[in-house]
Amino acid sequence: MKKAIFSTEISLLRSTMQRLLRRRAHTNISKILRKTHQADVALIMRSLSQYDQKKIFSLCPTSLHKARLLEELDDSLIEKVLEHESEKSISKIFRYLDTNDQATIIGMFPESKQQEILTKIEVDDKDDVEEIMSYPDDSAGSVMTKETFTLNQNTTVKESIKKLQSFPENDKIFYLYVLDNKEKLVGVVSLRTLVTSKNSKKLKEIMIKDIQAASTSTDQEEVAKKVAQYNYLALPVVNRQNKFLGIVTIDDVVDIIREEASEDFLQMAGVGKDREILLKSPIENAQSRAPWILASLIGGICAAGIISYFNSLLEQIIVLAAFIPVIIGVGGNVGTQSSTIVVRGLATGRVDAANTFPLILKELLVGSILGVAYGLVVGFTAEYITGIDMSNLGLVIGLSIFCSMTIATAVGASVPIVLKKLGFDPAISTGPFVTTAIDIIGVALYFVIASTILIN
Repeated sequence: MKKAIFSTEISLLRSTMQRLLRRRAHTNISKILRKTHQADVALIMRSLSQYDQKKIFSLCPTSLHKARLLEELDDSLIEKVLEHESEKSISKIFRYLDTNDQATIIGMFPESKQQEILTKIEVDDKDDVEEIMSYPDDSAGSVMTKETFTLNQNTTVKESIKKLQSFPENDKIFYLYVLDNKEKLVGVVSLRTLVTSKNSKKLKEIMIKDIQAASTSTDQEEVAKKVAQYNYLALPVVNRQNKFLGIVTIDDVVDIIREEASEDFLQMAGVGKDREILLKSPIENAQSRAPWILASLIGGICAAGIISYFNSLLEQIIVLAAFIPVIIGVGGNVGTQSSTIVVRGLATGRVDAANTFPLILKELLVGSILGVAYGLVVGFTAEYITGIDMSNLGLVIGLSIFCSMTIATAVGASVPIVLKKLGFDPAISTGPFVTTAIDIIGVALYFVIASTILIN
């Protein structure tokens, strides 16, 4: 019910905005933007034309409002709405953004404009932004925020609370990070522990010394896994000398999880890994999907070549052609199931080097059980389905289905693991590559079994 209400409200708000845009009622639009949450505005902007997107952004009442809207927009939309904004206007908006958000947005512009923007932002922010931009994409360093709160380990609880109270505008204080005299991270104190401890105690007496932290080069997906595993609201980022640099907050982790999941789903469907594919033009969309279709096409040509090789067998026993889609379908489906299960296991950490062999063996047994069940069903009904009385036809079909499903589960389970060990994204294994390979193997086995049993 709540979902339906939300959907109705968004739909009504979208139609209202579109009507006001057509009438050029800019004052009314500004009033609506002032009262509407930026996340809802961002959702509406996705379905508008590029011109209307820029117009809505320009009608935001303040630089603060524009900054909050930028935090909710997709990367491709951010690039569009800021495309013709002046460096001075962008620098005003940046005053209300965290340094990691500033770095991300600046990185979307050409090199020349990046330098122009950097010269106009505040000096302290400039150093932090340039530092974040220096780290590799999708690393902990590239998504960390520098706006946090640290204190020396010799600070008392009373002094710590007083200093915290002097920074009421800082909304990134989830934990108090404790440093030594060399600014190395030595502990962490939760706010609950801080306010329930005696005023005279020093932080080093109440801090947790067993700290989970990420280095600047840690992959952002590993950061997300660690936050999820330990239920943290933020994860500290340190350099090789354990010097504290910043934190990755829970809101950034949620974005990371969403981005990584989107990439995996897209690759599993065989459409590339561009998270903004829905916002691309038809030409750009086709270009990103073409290589994956090519892989399927090559596989189809290989399967056609195998069928042509056994053309004389088909001419003698034309009924075999009727079961080619069945062999391909069951093998591809069960192989994709196994591959998806393993990819998900790798992503959640439930599959690792220690349990890969038992997992592959388990999937092999699953494939065998399914192969026996479906092989018997189709094998016994083959003559009834085709209306042709032929000895051993059911045996050929049933045995082919058994072999196809058994091998498909083995391939589907092992390929993601092999790709992971070779440093590739295992999600691509559920796309055209594995399914095409299984199709080719299935067709080849089918005709080998048929020629062996029915001809000899």
